[in-house]
Amino acid sequence: TKQHPELVGRSGLLLRITELEERTQGFVGGVSVEAVKLPENPPNVVFFLVDDLGWAVLSCFGSTYHESPNCDRLAAEGMRFTDAYAAGPVCSPTRVGLLTGKNPVRTQSTEYFGGPSPEKWGSVYNTKLLPAPVKEFMPLSEVTIAEAMQSGGYATCFAGKWHCGEESYWPQFQGFGINKGGWTRGGPYGGDQYFSPYGNPMLEDGPKGEHLPDRLANETVKFMTENKDQPFFAFLSFYSVHTPIMTRTDLKEKYEAKRDRMGLKAEWGTEDSVWPQDEMAVRLTQSNPVYAGMVEAMDQAVGKVLDGLKDLGLDDNTIVVFTSDNGGLSTSGSRWMPTSSMPLRAGKGWLYEGGIRVPTMVRWPGVVEPGSECDEPIISTDFYPTLLELAGLPMRPQQHRDGASLAPLLRGESLNRDAIYFHYPHFGNQGGFPGSVIRQGSWKLIERSGGGIELYDLSNDIGEQHDLSEQETARAAAMQSKLDNWQSELEVVHPTINPNYKAPETE
Repeated sequence: TKQHPELVGRSGLLLRITELEERTQGFVGGVSVEAVKLPENPPNVVFFLVDDLGWAVLSCFGSTYHESPNCDRLAAEGMRFTDAYAAGPVCSPTRVGLLTGKNPVRTQSTEYFGGPSPEKWGSVYNTKLLPAPVKEFMPLSEVTIAEAMQSGGYATCFAGKWHCGEESYWPQFQGFGINKGGWTRGGPYGGDQYFSPYGNPMLEDGPKGEHLPDRLANETVKFMTENKDQPFFAFLSFYSVHTPIMTRTDLKEKYEAKRDRMGLKAEWGTEDSVWPQDEMAVRLTQSNPVYAGMVEAMDQAVGKVLDGLKDLGLDDNTIVVFTSDNGGLSTSGSRWMPTSSMPLRAGKGWLYEGGIRVPTMVRWPGVVEPGSECDEPIISTDFYPTLLELAGLPMRPQQHRDGASLAPLLRGESLNRDAIYFHYPHFGNQGGFPGSVIRQGSWKLIERSGGGIELYDLSNDIGEQHDLSEQETARAAAMQSKLDNWQSELEVVHPTINPNYKAPETE
């Protein structure tokens, strides 16, 4: 195996030999992972990551159709971040960014894992550009936030969706002592999908008909109970509210009745697209009763975990974080997408606000002011250094290179950061275009791959309807220069010219 490390895969080792040698020496990627001394009475951490949960889906973020009383409770007891962003407009990039503290471009994980390669894309679609290639795994050489917490004496558990690589890259090899349900797939596509039997190699089947979000909550509460006498890091990564769109019968019927009482109907607009057609439909209203049931089932699972903390007497010494991996599923070519991102533009798979702005809350009794609100831009990569600082563990600046600790914001202070950046060199399944973004203050500049920029003042135009790039030329040039410098510093990989592109014939 030393001569042929590519042969190491599905055996009990599962680690690549070179990385295994590093670990046996107490180092991963040049960073020591030797145990560190914990501060007295360190806080527990419960981290909720919801899949495809749009910014405006929860009632505490403005929805009048969906009901989310437990998430509302989190917002009332903690801090609500109004301008929080996922590291990417689709799932895998955000997950890798969150777990590593690095912008996804550093690990070349800018697209969802399992997406089309440049070659496959070019064989199917006639576009001027080919998407950038992706390394479809989170490198084992990265010291994940779980590994950092584990080296500090924390018990660690992962429950739910992983989607960060094939078997040798699953949670149990990335710092999580327990893995309940995390594997290669990006959705619950085996068995009876959201109901047992699950067809998931990392989650034993429950009684037939058992509901997946409830099961994941039960697994999380069980872990907390078994580790109540030591600090723990529980990461509940919901498969909800990702496709397939399905829910319990009682919840579906509840929201069918509510939809009818409110007189809601599906309404659609359009969004310009470069894939694979010129125009995409965008949903403008929240009125899907099955999706609404998925949201409430997820919320009930959050409530079960919060109640578990209370029953264990751990409420006051537990940091709770809630966020999403990208925006809601709101655009399609066939008008089936289940939710609306309004008042934000577009949704999952887009670099507009609907694709990357996500609902986020943090609760820590005695530190975070209940019912507080923060409008300073934050991003997924910030959680790594934040949790280390709040837990009193050593910072790892060479690891969480693109994150900033949010501790000052949680104390009601400001964060000294100039801008945040995004790079998505792909054609989103939902119609989005490849490009890059810089957000600086309330201003946002989008640079489309292949040419063209857009500039928006989000303080006055949260829906990104008024492109000011031609009026604010000096500002646009300065922001584009910053974006170019960032791209050069991180050596981002861009889309390439499609040599087989054929221009459409003109009449």
